Amino acid sequence: MKKKICMIVYTDYPADTRVRREAETLAESPEYSVIVIALKEGALPCSHVIDGVRVLEINEAKYCGKSKFKYILSYIKFVILSFFACTKLFVSGQVDIVHVHNMPDFLVFAGLIPRLFGKKLILDVHDSVPETYLVKFNTNSVMLFKALCFEEFVCCALAHKIICVNHVQRDVLVNRGIPLKKMCISMNVPDHNRFNSKNLKRTDDRGDTGFNMVYHGTIVKRLGIDLVITAVSRLANEIPDLHFHIWGKSGDDLDEFVGLRKELGVENKVHFIAGGVPLERLPSKLARMDLGIVGNRKNIATELMLPVKMLEYIALGIPVVVPRLKGIEYYFSEEMVCYFEPENVGAMAACILKLYKDKSLRKMQAEKAQTFLDQYGWEKHKMEIIKLYAEL
Repeated sequence: MKKKICMIVYTDYPADTRVRREAETLAESPEYSVIVIALKEGALPCSHVIDGVRVLEINEAKYCGKSKFKYILSYIKFVILSFFACTKLFVSGQVDIVHVHNMPDFLVFAGLIPRLFGKKLILDVHDSVPETYLVKFNTNSVMLFKALCFEEFVCCALAHKIICVNHVQRDVLVNRGIPLKKMCISMNVPDHNRFNSKNLKRTDDRGDTGFNMVYHGTIVKRLGIDLVITAVSRLANEIPDLHFHIWGKSGDDLDEFVGLRKELGVENKVHFIAGGVPLERLPSKLARMDLGIVGNRKNIATELMLPVKMLEYIALGIPVVVPRLKGIEYYFSEEMVCYFEPENVGAMAACILKLYKDKSLRKMQAEKAQTFLDQYGWEKHKMEIIKLYAEL
């Protein structure tokens, strides 16, 4: 008989590549069936099936504003609704394992009833909450940081297993007292079935389309999008055919970026798709790009990140320009990516210009970067998830 997995995640499930990758990998196995409790996509919640995974939407939409109160309130409402949904599934015999994806960490309490009755509970730490919240709400409060660390400790104690996204993040959690023996690493690497340079060939013969650079992800200031727009304006004369494409979910900073584009006179060079690109179409659109860029500012949260957008560029054979941050430097050498000092627009522009002028360097870096996927690609790395479930 199949083991029944209930995943719980505060996100729009179809657009979350990490959650989908893990859910679909498990659903492909004859040993498991998967239900995902997630946010609603439209005006009303619904239940549907995507690639073998049953998605049960909760009557709550993602809050993307800057109000701390509304942000926390949205989380609390989702936890309460998820608690009742998960408990109902458990009572009807549809839950053997609860797999909770943060943020927030306290979403693990949505699986409390199955946990109390002996079912297994997993906490999947996408982002380290103490660091992320302090950066998101622009505060240096020591008391808040300690409180969030305590909340993290309690939630990790409740879980039987903890999944981390990379070795740097894992080491931070261990240093805060989380037992190493409870942890495994499931890196946020692309799905090789979707993002694969071998399956989706890139071509340099694309006609007179200019030199195209891309960022796809959340459109917010803390990820340095304004810095990249400024770098584009500095390169306007040296790379007259440069185009910067920004695709992603729009936050409160979008209007500021549109205004900055106009202020710097690069309206014909910076292009937005504020609603983002559907996952099914994303690889083919990315394959038309010449360069990927990550502009993350340097802070305690971004130091722990290994951006999945960067790994998707690499999987498709696209060279990347990235900030010199701990989570990236842990895995990538100077031969694999082009580094600039974080928040240094001049250094960022120099990297872009360097790769624009040297096609052979772009090709070499893209090929060298592929060695990361040889070691950590999902076709190999998914075994960590399968092993974790086997241990449970």
